[in-house]
Amino acid sequence: MPYLNDLAQFLDRFFAIERYSPFERGGVYIPSTRPISRIGLALEPWENLPQWVEKQKLDALFLHRPWKFQAELLPDIGVLSYHLAFDECLTLGFNSRLADVLSMSGLEVLGEKQGRAIGAIGNIPQQKIAEYLHCITEIFGGLEEVHLSRTVEVSRIAVVGGMNDELVREAATRGANLYVTGQMRQPAVEALKETEISAIAVGHRRCEQWGLKSLAGLLRDRWSGLSVISEERE
Repeated sequence: MPYLNDLAQFLDRFFAIERYSPFERGGVYIPSTRPISRIGLALEPWENLPQWVEKQKLDALFLHRPWKFQAELLPDIGVLSYHLAFDECLTLGFNSRLADVLSMSGLEVLGEKQGRAIGAIGNIPQQKIAEYLHCITEIFGGLEEVHLSRTVEVSRIAVVGGMNDELVREAATRGANLYVTGQMRQPAVEALKETEISAIAVGHRRCEQWGLKSLAGLLRDRWSGLSVISEERE
């Protein structure tokens, strides 16, 4: 069975935390020397988290936003937390796991922040845009907002963890028919109209929830005997 430090070392490498400042790297939030056979994944603490931990017999937790975690309520539980690295690597951005699910190929970086990629652009099999929107809806469990141009078919998309005028224009210039992001941003609306690129926002929380599912798969791939349980709000 792995220990908390084993999981942290594995995720440190996966997230390439050396790219981040020391304050942004994440890792062990609450230490523990307890062997881990069952770990719970959640976006943030909630009122019934202690009851859920007890019900699921968890040995450790992963919390995307751990700041309201009350350690005194769970004195024997270790906690891992990665915030920025999780967002950039497992939600929308240059995310090869998501790119595979979206049938993207020929991935290229689109946009950078402090030397790190914040988006990807690539080709997909040409299809009706309505069909592809249905596919994305199935992947994320819904959509928050849709802005369609006159484009009927899509063959190249940009998936970006942010949205502004410059990024939208760059995506359009590089041949994207569709811009996929978490939240639609007003400053980019004019660029959408002028470039006639379509855009969809899947919703910030949906992106994070997809990231948790992806993280669960990553941990199970590494440790075949590890039980990974995703959050249950009660």
